[in-house]
Amino acid sequence: MDISTQINELLGQLEPITLEQMSEIRLMNRTDTKFVTSKEKLVELLRMAQGKYYAQVIDGSKVANYMTTYWDTEGYDFYMEHHNGRAPRQKVRVRTYLDSDVTFLEVKTKNNHGRTKKKRVEVPSQEITGENGNEDFLQKLVHRGMSDIHPTVRNRFHRITLVNYGKTERLTIDFDVHFHNMENERDADVGPLVIIELKRDGNVFSPVLDILRQLRIKPSGFSKYCIGSVMTNKDLKQNLFKQKLIVLGKLAHTDLRPKPLAAENP
Repeated sequence: MDISTQINELLGQLEPITLEQMSEIRLMNRTDTKFVTSKEKLVELLRMAQGKYYAQVIDGSKVANYMTTYWDTEGYDFYMEHHNGRAPRQKVRVRTYLDSDVTFLEVKTKNNHGRTKKKRVEVPSQEITGENGNEDFLQKLVHRGMSDIHPTVRNRFHRITLVNYGKTERLTIDFDVHFHNMENERDADVGPLVIIELKRDGNVFSPVLDILRQLRIKPSGFSKYCIGSVMTNKDLKQNLFKQKLIVLGKLAHTDLRPKPLAAENP
């Protein structure tokens, strides 16, 4: 039985929870902890989560499809804030929930206490403009307008969302992550890597933390925007991420470092 089949079978055994039932645990002001692992370990995690977690279901499916486009300034200010370890720091993105065809313009702010706040406004499509209050939304939150930023990197991925029985936390599990650079048309992916994010308010008890410890999956930062940027644009400053890409590459059993275009090869 291949890994995808195992994942789907184990997901099918988890009790479902709907979006409506999850409305009470939106966690818009939260603490996030990320972990990176492989699909093989994901199978074990889903097996150990039986009887402890619900799986979000949308239109009969427990695997959702996402597309996100990140926007940045000409000087990549948002990328550089993260690269340089600045806090607070922000990111601007347009996220589409592909299964429901709903799109939001979002601003994420991480403060110097490790807490993340997300503000968003619904937009008609990925092709955002300054109309319908978008300009005011951006100016208020990031002090920049539509003329100051442009799309840089787009990603697509699958997401599983788990909710503990106590409904005090949400666990997102992203896999099959692919990147497309909107400026140079380069593509990249992270192979079999799985990005897990535990989202909770404060330090409430978390059943999955015990599971992760048993599986020897340790906390590990992973920014889809930053990793997608360095994998598709070798000209960006990336000192902070060089060792990260090497470590992730070993976990994925492949070289994730940015590669030159064929035309650049000697």
